[in-house]
Amino acid sequence: MDALRVGRASASEADVRALIEAHHALMVRISPPGSCHVMDPGALEAAGARLFAARGLAAQGATLLGIGAVKAIRDGHAEIKSMHTAAAARGRGVGRALLARLIAEARAMGASRVSLETGGWDDFLPARRMYGRFGFRECGAFEGYAPDPESVFMTLELGAVRDGVQDGELDGAPAPGQ
Repeated sequence: MDALRVGRASASEADVRALIEAHHALMVRISPPGSCHVMDPGALEAAGARLFAARGLAAQGATLLGIGAVKAIRDGHAEIKSMHTAAAARGRGVGRALLARLIAEARAMGASRVSLETGGWDDFLPARRMYGRFGFRECGAFEGYAPDPESVFMTLELGAVRDGVQDGELDGAPAPGQ
């Protein structure tokens, strides 16, 4: 993996907005009716989500490789939203770096638990495996979601240590801000 920086972002940045919109369009297209829980850029901002972007650091500029967001859903509980890695950057550690940063941000927000909803079909298997490597475990529907056979709900207790790793730093993912 080339050098990578994960930092705060805004949906007002043209490339960030375009990737969020592409993610939104993809989720709407592939999700069964009634089972699409993706948020568009405006909804993410309105929900107070903190948006992050992973950028490759190359001589020609910082190329956007992925996005993700985290939002507080109630005291001590945060949710990860809109994790998406650009197709050309998949398999290069972008998702791991983003997830590590989002977990660190959830902790900084005062969360003791972070949860997420993802698709239950095979297209989402790589993402579910990555979440599992970070210590996420399947759970029931949470905070406004209804049980859905097309969704997998996962949660991570932030005080937990998995494989001797804490604070979401796993598989060589950079520390927050790197």
